[in-house]
Amino acid sequence: MSELAKFIEHTLLKPDTTVVEVLKMCDEALHYGFGAVCIPPPFVKDAHRLLGERSKVRLVTVVGFPMGYSNIASKNDEIRRAMEDGADDIDAVVNIAWVKCAQWNNVSRDIDGLAMSTQSRGGLLKLILECGLLTANELKKVCEIAAESGVPWLKTGTGFHGCDATPDMVRALRTIAGKGVKIKAAGGIRTAETARQLLDAGADRLGTSSGIAIVSQV
Repeated sequence: MSELAKFIEHTLLKPDTTVVEVLKMCDEALHYGFGAVCIPPPFVKDAHRLLGERSKVRLVTVVGFPMGYSNIASKNDEIRRAMEDGADDIDAVVNIAWVKCAQWNNVSRDIDGLAMSTQSRGGLLKLILECGLLTANELKKVCEIAAESGVPWLKTGTGFHGCDATPDMVRALRTIAGKGVKIKAAGGIRTAETARQLLDAGADRLGTSSGIAIVSQV
């Protein structure tokens, strides 16, 4: 089994995803030893049923995806439903519009709500920052707010806005993020070489729909 497999979150988030595809992905994750599967919210219950309670494969879904500007109450409701259906991790998009408007009190409320809603239900929050759309100062400010809210993971982006994860992006997050914060890189990860570069830069997890191709290259 490839040593990269445990870092990979086997991902399928396209709008025309089917339950058959999701269940196939879960089987693949179990077979290849991937660290997690990341799937759309409507299929969490089905995936949880297939993976089982004692599976080492974590079940991840998304909230406020991919734009991030759902209101706070809507995001909290998405989290509640996902956790009730069996999700382990929540990958939630920060309200990028508020960040770009420098509405920092609203950004803080957004992130605080995500953290409290996820952690109070025993889940793990990965905050999606969309690094490619933010300035260095905006990124620093968002990371500071995330640290104040106790967010344990930061994620480079959704992969939906043309901003692929890069080693420089990961290194920037690693420099800014508080001690103990972990980083998930996502977007444009299609080869084993790219995967290793991102891990070497400081990533702890890799979100990709090319997991099988990546581990097959090793």
